[in-house]
Amino acid sequence: MNARSSTVVADDLVKTYPGNVRAVRGISFDVRAGEAFGLLGPNGAGKTTTIGMLTSTVAPTSGRATLAGIDVAADPIRTRWLSSVVFQDAVVDQPLSGRQNLQLHMRLWGVEPAIGQVRLANLAATVGIDDLLDRAVATYSGGQRRRLEIIRALLSAPEVLFLDEPTVGLDTRVRHDLFDVIGTLRERTGVTIIMTTHYMDEAERMCDRVAIIDKGAIAACDSPSALLSAIGRDILELRVDDPHGAAGALAASGVAPDDVVVIGQTVTASLRDLSPSDAVRVVEDARIDVTATTTRPATLDDVYLRLTGERIGTTVDWEG
Repeated sequence: MNARSSTVVADDLVKTYPGNVRAVRGISFDVRAGEAFGLLGPNGAGKTTTIGMLTSTVAPTSGRATLAGIDVAADPIRTRWLSSVVFQDAVVDQPLSGRQNLQLHMRLWGVEPAIGQVRLANLAATVGIDDLLDRAVATYSGGQRRRLEIIRALLSAPEVLFLDEPTVGLDTRVRHDLFDVIGTLRERTGVTIIMTTHYMDEAERMCDRVAIIDKGAIAACDSPSALLSAIGRDILELRVDDPHGAAGALAASGVAPDDVVVIGQTVTASLRDLSPSDAVRVVEDARIDVTATTTRPATLDDVYLRLTGERIGTTVDWEG
């Protein structure tokens, strides 16, 4: 992608903390204007550190980040005017009402009052909390506070909106409601979105492209559909007493070794030319004891598993 046409550019970003803890190991990507771009990986993979370097809250050890062609480290104030962040933890003042929080934010960002009030009303109606604005934020549910945080971030009409694990800690229904809210806001404002997540459905539903991050580096970067098509349509999971024997039987039947992953007593195989029923028959014919069999469509979790050998839910704990 041409960097000149990109709103956000990460160029070989590296962050090493004291003790030679390498949180980010040379990450590069470009994000086009209006695109929704996801950083997908487990806790500890380097996603939040990457967002920190893009928003000037973390100084890179090396490499360069730019927003709208402006170097983030060289001109952090100017790049902050171009962007907003919805953090993992709430930053709104709970004793104040929602409206008071938003009005304070508008004053801090120098939003012209008349424009700001119209923008506030439109955003509140869009996210569905216009009837809550005069209540203390302490009385809001977790999902309502998250919606307020999103309004706060958009009041300054940013070019880029950073969402750092925007639905963490929320129940499934509230998460899916927020998917719709963020999608609607994106359609109406044209804002560029960069989000971190460890939820597969979130990345698949909300992002035009996804960068899969493993131990501080990008393992793959493409659209969710392209990442999924690279591993085939069907997934077979087997719980077996002899996982390596099962993996060998599948390989002998034509399943590529790179398409088979063994974790403990579970064998996960990406099936291409072999049907699920034929694959199960192959393992049974090899007289391998199968205790459980599952076939299902491929997900981004399977992409991550094939690339890294780990489930996305694994918390990474490592040092360089």
